Amino acid sequence: MIVRQFLLWARTAPDEVRAQAASALARAYLRADLGARDRAELEEALPLMIADPAPQMALALAEALCRHPLVPADIVLSLAVTEGDAGLMMLARSPVLHERELIELVETGSPARQAAIASREGLAAPVAAAIAEVGHAAACLTLVTNTDADIPGFALARIVARFCHLPAMREALLARPGLPAAAHHALIRAVAGALTAFVSERDWMGTADAARVAREACERATLTCVDGREDADVRGLVEEMFENGQLTPALVLRALLSGQVRLFLEAVSVLSGLPTDRVAALAADRSGAAFRVLYDRIGLPRGAYVAFRTALQVMQAESYVDEGASGLKRRIVERVLDQYAGLGETQGSGKLIEVLQRWQAEAIRDAA
Repeated sequence: MIVRQFLLWARTAPDEVRAQAASALARAYLRADLGARDRAELEEALPLMIADPAPQMALALAEALCRHPLVPADIVLSLAVTEGDAGLMMLARSPVLHERELIELVETGSPARQAAIASREGLAAPVAAAIAEVGHAAACLTLVTNTDADIPGFALARIVARFCHLPAMREALLARPGLPAAAHHALIRAVAGALTAFVSERDWMGTADAARVAREACERATLTCVDGREDADVRGLVEEMFENGQLTPALVLRALLSGQVRLFLEAVSVLSGLPTDRVAALAADRSGAAFRVLYDRIGLPRGAYVAFRTALQVMQAESYVDEGASGLKRRIVERVLDQYAGLGETQGSGKLIEVLQRWQAEAIRDAA
């Protein structure tokens, strides 16, 4: 009876007053002691209140119903597809919406509606993956900054691929725990590319020098981002770099000179096609004969063999194995330089020695 009286009264009541009354009825609907007859009447009246043209009505109902788990699904969906704040509130908060419904709403929704879904507490991985695949930039940024969302690694990688050109997205992704190494590496390259272009455009440095500095900064940051990673994550990074032509001899050598044995072994494994355990066994041969065969097989520069072999010998003797900070190890670099100094001019590569000398200075700065 009260509901019918409300509907008659609502025909002439002001919008604000009508919304307040609708809110009271919605809260009454959520009471456990509400009688069956009154509940049935309210369930019949709720769609009519949702259809009210006054935006205050839908917002008042959404505020009252958005967090309750027992609201009928049709009522929740009706409010969720409502334009404006009422719909966004239901999308962001209602526990009644299931994964399938949320994915459909992501695929058809506006950027604001996608962002509302991305902000949900405890957002499930399938919904996060859908946002990463089809969501607008604003929705993906909301998702990345939602610390309560379960975002699979492949979804984070997809966001990197789509939006790493956006500074705000790069910053949010770098702050996100669980970012896969390959996605982290892609961000590093994006940042380096942006900085290289910035420096070159302002003539602060020649194009070639800017590219070299950026490349070496990428290599150094790549080694930093693999610290503490699982073996599978490191392997995925190496395979992606190989596919993209980024697994360079300089990076592999820097890994070895930095004591990053895992990255070095995975890189040689990918280059040679041999299992990682087999590569590790060949590299551990103290005679050097087995490693020489392996080195020739993977096609690294002939003039750099002494650098690789010497670094391996130092690590075998002094236990440099993925230790501490990921920077270049000064003692290893200097031992390699000593070996080239003893070989004479014809055996060494001038270009390689220049690189090693730069790395020596870098290691000294890091140690200081």
